[in-house]
Amino acid sequence: MTARARTQLLVLAALILAIALIMFVRSDNGPAESFGQPSNSTRGGGSAERVDAPVVDLKLDRLTAQREDPGEPERNPFRFRPAPPPPAPRVEPGPAPRPEIFVPPPPAGPPPPPPIPLKYFGNAMVQGTRIGYFADARGRIIHGKEGDIIEGRYRVVRVGEDSADLQYADGRGRQTIRLSGQ
Repeated sequence: MTARARTQLLVLAALILAIALIMFVRSDNGPAESFGQPSNSTRGGGSAERVDAPVVDLKLDRLTAQREDPGEPERNPFRFRPAPPPPAPRVEPGPAPRPEIFVPPPPAGPPPPPPIPLKYFGNAMVQGTRIGYFADARGRIIHGKEGDIIEGRYRVVRVGEDSADLQYADGRGRQTIRLSGQ
């Protein structure tokens, strides 16, 4: 047997001995009370005095007395019935509903102009003025400098290195077109 097993066995034996000692001390008449035999002592651990309790009148004549017939039972726990409906909700009269006033939404205004269908594909400096080169949907090349009106509909507002700003000739719908196209 190893040292550890021997130590565990000694601890177990000590615990069993301690429990037996506690049970013996708690009972005044020895270990007999701990196994369910009643004793005459009080639980306080004092002297063993016997206390005689007075006998209470048990009224045994009530057991043989005539009783009323309980009648037919109103409820059968083995028969299922649907639950009664809940009471109707109580409606309290409140203030009269106010008529709703219809407010039409504000007008949306005119639709925005369609996008400008040109592609910006380069620029060049000619006599100190930057000229932008554009292509329309049919592939025609159009060029213009700042302030020019091209195709009779679009005004060139600004020509930069990587983008150009165009707007419709009437001044609405300003749009920036990048060098890679729209």
